[in-house]
Amino acid sequence: MAAAASVTSLADEVNCPICQGTLREPVTIDCGHNFCHGCLTRYCEIPGGDPEEPPTCPLCKEPFRPGDFRPNWQLASVVDNIERLKLVSLPDSAEEDICQEHGEKIYFFCENDEMQLCVVCREAKEHRAHTVRFLEDAARPYREQIQKCLSCLRKEREEIQWIQSRENQRIQVLLTQVATKRQKVVTEFAHLSQFLEEQKSILLAQLETLDGDILKQQEEFDFLVTGEIYRFSTLIAELEEKNEKPARELLTDIRSTLIRCESRKCRKPEAVSAELGQRIRDVPQHALPLQRKMKMFLEKICFELDYEPAHISLDPQTSHPKLLLSEDHQQARFSYKWQNSPENPQRFDRATCVLAHGGFTGGRHTWVVSVELAHGGSCTVGLVSEDVRRKGELRLRPEEGVWALRLAWGFASALGSFPTRLALEEHPRKVRVSLDYEVGWVAFTNAATHEPIYTFTAFFTGKVFPFFGLWGRGSSFSLSS
Repeated sequence: MAAAASVTSLADEVNCPICQGTLREPVTIDCGHNFCHGCLTRYCEIPGGDPEEPPTCPLCKEPFRPGDFRPNWQLASVVDNIERLKLVSLPDSAEEDICQEHGEKIYFFCENDEMQLCVVCREAKEHRAHTVRFLEDAARPYREQIQKCLSCLRKEREEIQWIQSRENQRIQVLLTQVATKRQKVVTEFAHLSQFLEEQKSILLAQLETLDGDILKQQEEFDFLVTGEIYRFSTLIAELEEKNEKPARELLTDIRSTLIRCESRKCRKPEAVSAELGQRIRDVPQHALPLQRKMKMFLEKICFELDYEPAHISLDPQTSHPKLLLSEDHQQARFSYKWQNSPENPQRFDRATCVLAHGGFTGGRHTWVVSVELAHGGSCTVGLVSEDVRRKGELRLRPEEGVWALRLAWGFASALGSFPTRLALEEHPRKVRVSLDYEVGWVAFTNAATHEPIYTFTAFFTGKVFPFFGLWGRGSSFSLSS
């Protein structure tokens, strides 16, 4: 390897300054610099400049006589020796720079044929009329194109890496949500299991008590019935015996005997008392707490598996001066009288709107807006991006970072790129707004009937805030989770 490096270093010392290749038929000019004879001849033939002026050395710019080239035989011998050493000591990869046809070094490039040429190839008939450049000159525009391609590819790679990072973050958020919901399911089912065991014990104890009371009443019934049967059997036996006697004996005390039998009232005992029967019929009522608990459990587990309740409050720093906020910032009422609100960049000055505190940068959240509208009033609920326009006219549409639903007197509209009037079975007075940041959903449902109203799809990249607008004297809204 050291020998190859030495040969390469020597070869660099005997390169032609014009073609950057190994000197071929080296000649020396007046200033002492050496060039290939062919390169210097072509250099002198290049048109331009004053034809009366002698050409100048490509290196030092000293003038020289075009016809006064002195062959440098000693340098030519050195070059030949170096070439032989290169063939012996340089690795096979160095042979790639040699023309396979002529054995000369390649240092030209034909742009017409896209071929690499040696000196002999360059002088061949088929390439004389072609555009031929030195390798580095020919490579320069291609290097520039490669740099442009590299710049575009690197930019696209960065975009893909950013998407990968963003999606990985979304996946981690979703995994965290799933883990949280898994824990909630385990906890809620554990509570339900404990409650069911308690209810099971209570119901079984009540049924056990009923079973004992039924058996007790059965014993009392059997005792009474047995006594009655015995007494009736005794009277029957007495009358049968009386009936078998002769007339004289039959008539003896016959009236008292008949009166005693006729006046005997049959008591008809009941096996199950009315009170016990009512208690048996009331058994399903004891399961009503279980029924209510199961309904609450199903509603709660379905809700918690869906969205996280958002405990939001209105931000007075963003509220339009015509909105009156409650002290707990959970309610707002429209007023034509302007409030004394200090001006700040966050406050809406044209649209009678207000935002919630905090905002969201991920997750699944839900909140409920209860709306009370006067005749001609309207309320807008939804979500906005952090950079939504606060000053001047606010266009309520997704392109402006607003995903909202407008409730007016008797109708509702989805405020898309073009407002869409919605056909609803029931005009909602309570609207549930649900956000899925990672998936990109803003869904509206009737909180009372659970009827879907409208769903926006979006791509969120920054913080978003719950958004509320109000218009009309006597119109108001309030928040709940």
